[in-house]
Amino acid sequence: MSRGIILRLLFVVALLAACAAAAWKIEPRLGIDLEGGSQITLTVLSDQAGEDPTAGEVDQVVEVLRQRVDGLGVSESTVVRSGSNRIIIELPGVENPDEALEVLGQTAQLEVRPVVRAFSQADTGTVPECADAAAAAREDGSADAEAQECAVTDEQGQALVVGPVALKGNDITGAAAEQPQNQVDWAVTVDFSGAGSDAFGELSKAAACAQNPANRIAILLDDEPISSPEVTIPCGGSITGSTQITGSFSQAEADDLAVLIEGGSLPLRIAGEADGQDIAPDVRTIGPTLGNSAIKSSAEAGIIGVALTGLFVIFVYRLVGLMATLALATYALISYAMLVFLGATLTLPGLAGFVLAIGLAIDANVLVFERAREEFAANRAAGLRRALQVGFNKAFTAILDSNVTTLLAAILLVFLASGPVQGFGVTLIIGTVASMISALVIARILTTAAVSSRWVNRNPKVTGLASVGRVRLWLERKNPRLIQRRKVFVLGSLTACIIAVAGIATQGLNLGLEFTGGRNVIYATEQSITPDRAREVIADAGFPEAVVQSADAGDISVRTGRISDAEEGQIREALDQEVGVSEVVSDDSLGAALGGELFRNAIIALVLALLAQMIYLAIRFKWTFGVAAALAMANDVVLVVGIFAWLGKPIDGVFLAAALTIIGLSINDTIVVFDRVREKWWATGQARKDRLAAAAEADAKAAEGGTVLTKKAAEVEDPNFVDVTNQAVLETLPRTVNTGIGSIFILAALTILGGDSLQDFALALLLGLLFGTASTTLLAGPLLTYFNQRSPFSRDKKERATRDPNDSGAVV
Repeated sequence: MSRGIILRLLFVVALLAACAAAAWKIEPRLGIDLEGGSQITLTVLSDQAGEDPTAGEVDQVVEVLRQRVDGLGVSESTVVRSGSNRIIIELPGVENPDEALEVLGQTAQLEVRPVVRAFSQADTGTVPECADAAAAAREDGSADAEAQECAVTDEQGQALVVGPVALKGNDITGAAAEQPQNQVDWAVTVDFSGAGSDAFGELSKAAACAQNPANRIAILLDDEPISSPEVTIPCGGSITGSTQITGSFSQAEADDLAVLIEGGSLPLRIAGEADGQDIAPDVRTIGPTLGNSAIKSSAEAGIIGVALTGLFVIFVYRLVGLMATLALATYALISYAMLVFLGATLTLPGLAGFVLAIGLAIDANVLVFERAREEFAANRAAGLRRALQVGFNKAFTAILDSNVTTLLAAILLVFLASGPVQGFGVTLIIGTVASMISALVIARILTTAAVSSRWVNRNPKVTGLASVGRVRLWLERKNPRLIQRRKVFVLGSLTACIIAVAGIATQGLNLGLEFTGGRNVIYATEQSITPDRAREVIADAGFPEAVVQSADAGDISVRTGRISDAEEGQIREALDQEVGVSEVVSDDSLGAALGGELFRNAIIALVLALLAQMIYLAIRFKWTFGVAAALAMANDVVLVVGIFAWLGKPIDGVFLAAALTIIGLSINDTIVVFDRVREKWWATGQARKDRLAAAAEADAKAAEGGTVLTKKAAEVEDPNFVDVTNQAVLETLPRTVNTGIGSIFILAALTILGGDSLQDFALALLLGLLFGTASTTLLAGPLLTYFNQRSPFSRDKKERATRDPNDSGAVV
C-alpha cells in the first residue's frame, strides 16, 4: 500500500471518527415545523404621545429585529408585522425566550460622548441625568438631548458630566465579542465607518491631551453608561478605524452587546411591562406546525427513496456501485455532523433536501464510473485499476467545475441573503463539501481497494466496469443526430415556455403566507384536540393550506392567508362542532415573512450568484458556454413555475428552496456536458496541429526527393463544432440517465408517500429534474453551437471566412 493511500486512509478514519462524535453528542436544532418553539409578540410605541407609529417606522423596527435574531444565532426564525404596530417573532427551539426578549426589546441607542468634567455641586439642578434629558426630549420634543451636556455615573460609581454626542450607532459598521489576551473579562470590538472613524479620531485626539477625567470617553447604551475608558495614547495621537469597549463583561454579556450594536438601534421604543398589560410583550410556547403523522410519513418516504437509489446504483455498477453506496453512508454522516456542529436549524424541507442530496451526491461517482467504463473498453489490457484511476482523473475537471459554481452561488447567498434563503446557502455549502470528500476521497479508496483483488481482475464483470452499459451500446448503434435537429428542440422549448408564461399571466401565482402575509387566530377549545385532528377538521372546512399548531394551555393556533371574518367564522364553527364551544384568544393580521427588504436581498443575492456562475464558466470555458448554461437553467425554472401556476400550487418559502435546488441541478448537469465538449474540441485542435506537423515533415522529405506535396494533401477533414457537441452529448447521456433515475427514486417516494407537507416540494424538484435532464441534452448543446458559430472567436467561422470556395484542396 502506497504512502499516499495510507495518508488518505488515516484522514478518512480521523474525519469519520470526529463526525461520529459530533453527531452523537450534539443535539440538532429543529425548526418550528418539526419541534415548535417560542412566539414573542411585541408592540411598537410612537415617539409622539397618543399617536400610532407609521407603517414605514414599524418596517424599520422589523428589519432591526430580524438582524438581532440572526445575531442571536437562531436560524430559520420568522419576524413579521402584525396589524399597525405589533410584531410577531417565532424562534425555533429556543428554551428560554425571556433571555431573547431582553436583547430583542432593548432600544439599543448607542452614543459616544466626551467626558467634560467630574460632576460637582455646581452642576446640581443645571445638568440633568442623560436618561432624564432623553425622556424629556421624547415627551415634548422641545430640546435636543444629543446636543446637551448631561450627567452619568460610570462603572466605578463616579458621577461625570459628558458633552454632546460625537458618534452614534449608525457610525459603526461591525461589532464582535472578543476576550483580550491575558484577560478574564470579555470586550466588544467595534469597527467604524469612514465618517465615524474621523469623528472618533478627533474625539480621542482631544482626550489624549486632557487631564483626568476629561481624558476619558463615555460610551452609553440607551442613555446608560456601559464603559468609560481612558485614552492612553500620547498627546497629538488619535485612534481611528476601530476601538474596544471594555468592562466587566462575561462572554454572554459581550455577545449580547455585540448583537445589539451590530443589529443597530431601534428607531422606536418597544412597549414593556410598565406600559400596561394589554401592550406588554407576550411570550408563548407553540408546537410544531407539522403533525407527527406527517413527519413520520416523510421520514419513511425518505428512507424508502434512499434505499431504492442504493439498490439501483448497485444493480447498474455492481461492485463499484456497492462501494459508492457505502461512501454515500459516510456522506450522510459528514453532512449531518457539519450541520449540527455549525448549529444549523433543520426543517422538514431541509431534511428532504438533505435526503435528496444523498441521491445527487452519487452523481460524481456515476461520472467517474462511466469514464472508467470507456477507458476499460478502449484498453482492457491495462486492467481495472488503471481504468478506474483514469476515470477519476478525467472526471475531476467536471466535478471541480460543477462544485465550484455551486459553492460560488451558495457563498453569495449566505453573505447577501437572510432568512430561509441564507439557511439554504449554508446547507448547500455543507452538502457540496461533504459530496466532494465522499466522491473524491472515500469512494476512491473503497473502489480502488475493491478492483485491486486478483479474483476481481479475473472476473471483471462483477465490478460493473467491464461493460459500457445498455444505454451507451444503444447510442453507439443508433448514433442519433440530436444537435443537428436543434431548431426543433429550441422551438419546442420556446413553445413550452410560452405556455408556462401564459399560465403565470392568466392564472397568476398562488403566493404563500411568506410572501402575502395572512391571519393568525388562537382558539381556546372546550375540549382538548390534537393539532393533527384540528388540521383535518380545518382542511375539511375548506382551508387545506392552513398552518395548525398547538399553543400554551392546550390552545390551537391557526394561520391562514388573508381571509375574511366570515371565513374565520367557518373555521371556528368547524372547531365548535368537533370540540364544543371555542373562544378566540387572539386574532392578529400578519405581514409577509419574505416581503420587503428580505425578498429584495434574496433576489439580489440570487442574481449575483447566477452572474458569478456565468463569469466562472466564461473563464473556465468561454462566454458562449456561460450564456447557454444560463438560458437552459432559466428554461427549467420558468417551466416549473408555469406548471405550478396552471395547477394553482402555492409559491412559498418551500418552493423557493426547490427553485434554488433546480438551478443548481441544471447548472451541474450542463457543466458535465460542456466539460466533455471542451475536452473533445481541444483534442480536435491538438490533432490538427499534429497532422500539420506531420505534413510539413513529409513535405520536406518529399522536396528532397524531388516530389511535390502540399499540406492540404496530408490533411484529413476535422469534425466541426456541431459534430463534436453532438458526440459529447451522446457520451455523457448514460451518466445523465443513471443520475436522473437514482434521484427520481427519492423524489417519487417523497411525492407519493411524503404526505401533504412535502408533496409540493418534491413535485417541484421532480419536474425540475426532468426538465433539467431534457434541457441539458436537447437545449444547452444546441444553444452552445448556435452562439459558438456566431462568436468572433469561433474556429469554424474563421475557417469558413478564410477558405477559398473554389479551392477543393486537390493539387494536380
